[in-house]
Amino acid sequence: MNKNFFLPALATLAMTLSACGDKDASSAGPKIEAGENVPAPDGQQWSDIVAVSQAGGYVMGNPEAALKIVEYGSYTCSHCADFTESSAQDLDAMVDTGKMSFEFRPYARDPLDMTTALLAGCAGAEPHFPLSHQLFANQMAMFETAQGAGEEAYGAAMEKPVNERFIALAQMAGLIDFIKQRGISEDKARQCLSDETQITALAEQVRSANTQYNITGTPTILINGKVAENMSSWAPLKTKLEEAGL
Repeated sequence: MNKNFFLPALATLAMTLSACGDKDASSAGPKIEAGENVPAPDGQQWSDIVAVSQAGGYVMGNPEAALKIVEYGSYTCSHCADFTESSAQDLDAMVDTGKMSFEFRPYARDPLDMTTALLAGCAGAEPHFPLSHQLFANQMAMFETAQGAGEEAYGAAMEKPVNERFIALAQMAGLIDFIKQRGISEDKARQCLSDETQITALAEQVRSANTQYNITGTPTILINGKVAENMSSWAPLKTKLEEAGL
């Protein structure tokens, strides 16, 4: 696959591209403790409670949890898709203890990534994680559909004004039909894809993450506000969390 086909810069947003990387070596790092279980509100599980954070991410679980895990993830990163698939069931169980919250912060590396991130947040906070997981599972199909449309269609989409660009990219990649099948109307999808305030906010989140955490690859994991080195795959992070009492 021609990576340049998917990763040209968004000049109007001055987006910074970062590698999609995977480091398998584990790192002990500082010891962390999860504490005691915290009951969820009556009739709920913590994994069902999702809110938008001040950083623009989606936080699942107890907002007062002792352990706060953050993932900076990219919808066009294969390692992020692998992380999502391998971690989903375990993360829900860990979050349900009330000892840990999990936040996903979109790290839009490229225009197709931005398109997908806009759609992932289109229905609001509560359905974000199920929809996000489905979009990750659709990653290769999205690539194949976009590649099949050809570079001319991609170039034409990129020449459109910002409020039309991501609609054109979504159509080219089959994402509007995909999202319609999951209960979001085409009108709503188009509205989300043309929301310049949200587009700018997502681009700013990338700049802010680079400044604050020096993001060099995705997924990047934070534990209680600090980058966890060599934790970009689920297995070493799971081990560390289990050692903390989860």
